[in-house]
Amino acid sequence: MTNIPASPTITWDFGTAYELFVSLHVLHEPDYFGIRPSYAAGVRSRIPAAERKLLEEVYPLTGVPLKWLHSLPAPKDAVSALWALKQIPAAERMIKLQRLDEPYLGDNAEEMEKHKRFHEILMRVAAEGKWNSEDIEFFLKLFGKKHGSLKKEGLERAFYWWSKPAELGEGFLSAMQSYYQAFFEEEEKRIAPALKAGPEKAQTLASTLSVDDLFVELSQGIQLVDEFRAPKFVIAPAFWTTPLIFFERIEQDTMLLLFGTRPADMSVIPGETVPDALVRSLKALADPTRLKILYYLSNESLTPSEIARKLQLRPPTVTHHLSELRLASLVELSLNQDEKRYAVRKQALESIFGNLQTFLQNNTPKE
Repeated sequence: MTNIPASPTITWDFGTAYELFVSLHVLHEPDYFGIRPSYAAGVRSRIPAAERKLLEEVYPLTGVPLKWLHSLPAPKDAVSALWALKQIPAAERMIKLQRLDEPYLGDNAEEMEKHKRFHEILMRVAAEGKWNSEDIEFFLKLFGKKHGSLKKEGLERAFYWWSKPAELGEGFLSAMQSYYQAFFEEEEKRIAPALKAGPEKAQTLASTLSVDDLFVELSQGIQLVDEFRAPKFVIAPAFWTTPLIFFERIEQDTMLLLFGTRPADMSVIPGETVPDALVRSLKALADPTRLKILYYLSNESLTPSEIARKLQLRPPTVTHHLSELRLASLVELSLNQDEKRYAVRKQALESIFGNLQTFLQNNTPKE
C-alpha cells in the first residue's frame, strides 16, 4: 500500500493533445457525456467512411491514453502528438499507446488481476492473430457496466482489428490524422483559451483550499476517497468532458486528474450561444422525479438504493436521474467500498438563476 502524505504534491500539466483524444472519446459516447447525439454523429461523419468505421469498431478496446499523453514533451499539442504517434512502428503503435507492455499500477488486488488479464489477452491476440470465446466473455463482463450496449459482435470486430496489429496501427494513425484535419484543427484554436484559463483558476484555488476541497471543486462534485489518493497529483485541464473527469494512476505514487474547464457560459458545440451548463441545469430541474431526489438529498446523503426505496422506483431509473443531476453538477458523489453516495451541491443550485440572468442579459440566441 502506498503511503499517502497529509499534503500531496501537485504539479500542473497542459496540452491540447489531451483534448484530441478526449473529444473523439466523447463523440463516441455522447449520451454519457451529455452531448447531443446528432451533433456527435455529424462530426464523426466528416471522417472518411473506412477510417470512421475503424474508429467505431476498435473503440470498445481503446480509451484515452492518458499516461502516453502525459509522457509527451512540450508543446504537447495535437500536431506533436500525431508526430509522436507516427514515430512508433505500426505493429507496436496500439500496444505502446495503451501501455500494454507495462505493468498495471494500483493497490487493489482484484482490479490489478483484471487489468493484468486484460493486458495479457490483448498482447496474445496481437502476437498470435487469434482469440477465443473465453476472451470475449471476459471482456463482456469487464465492460458490461461501462458499455451497456456492447455486444459480442462488436467485440469480435474489435478483436479482428487487434489481431492485425500492423494494419490497425496504420489505420488508427490515418484515422486520427483525418479527424484532426476534418474537425480538430479548428476546434483546437477555439478551445485553447478556455484550456489555458482553467489551470490559472485552479492554481488560485489550490493556494487557498485543501487537496480534498480542491478535488471537489475541480471535479464539480466528486469526493476524494482513498482509492484516488496518492503522494503526488498531476492536474491538467480538459474542455469536452466538463463537468466529468478522467482519472488514472500514471506511476505507483502519482495520479493524473483531467478536470473539466469549459466555462459556464460556453457550449461544446461551436457557434451555439446557449451554454451547456445552463441547459443541463434547467433540464435537470424540469423533472418532478429529479426534484424529489434533490429534496431528499438536501437533507442527507443517500445511496441510489436508498433513494429508490424512498421513491419506490427501480434502481436503474434512479441511476439515470442521478446521472442527469451529475451532468448538471447539482450533486456531489463519494465512492467508498464500491458504494456510491450522493448529496446536493447547494452552491451549484444557488448559481442557476444567476447563470440564467447572465445569459438573458448578454446573449442573442441564434435562430
